[in-house]
Amino acid sequence: MAKKKVAKKKATKKKVAKKKATKKKVAKKKKATKKKVAKKKKATKKKVAKKKATKKKVAKKKVAKKKATKKKVAKKKKATKKKATKKKAAKKKTKSKRKPNAAFMKALTPSSELAAVVGAKDLPRTQAIKKIWDYIKKRDLQNPKNRRNILADDTLKKLFGKKEITMFELAKIVNKHLS
Repeated sequence: MAKKKVAKKKATKKKVAKKKATKKKVAKKKKATKKKVAKKKKATKKKVAKKKATKKKVAKKKVAKKKATKKKVAKKKKATKKKATKKKAAKKKTKSKRKPNAAFMKALTPSSELAAVVGAKDLPRTQAIKKIWDYIKKRDLQNPKNRRNILADDTLKKLFGKKEITMFELAKIVNKHLS
């Protein structure tokens, strides 16, 4: 009988051990499912948060685009108004043609040195300088290294008084030879 009792105790111990093992397995499964559920909740929360953020961004972008388009339209309206006023002002200006200064258009007599280059007829100061530049370009008298300098040939040497002058000195020299 003692053996039976021992066997029963062992059997009950095994049953208890099995129950404990199954309880542990069930507890592990519950924990695993809880973890999975928690992960799913976190993932869905993140997705929802992302969706909300994207919706907010889209909404902000739409609002910003609408504002930008309104601003563009307003700018275009202002620009067209400005263009219209500029065109009106330009039309007014074109009606009264630009008149050159009478002092520039006054015919002057060239000296003999200047007459050798531009001719003996009376002509305005502007035309005299223009004819000198034609003479210079025709004979290629600009300094190749510094195109602002004019190299004088025999006729221009008499007019300038030196071998080379700058183009800024030209008007000053021509004024001396016109009267």
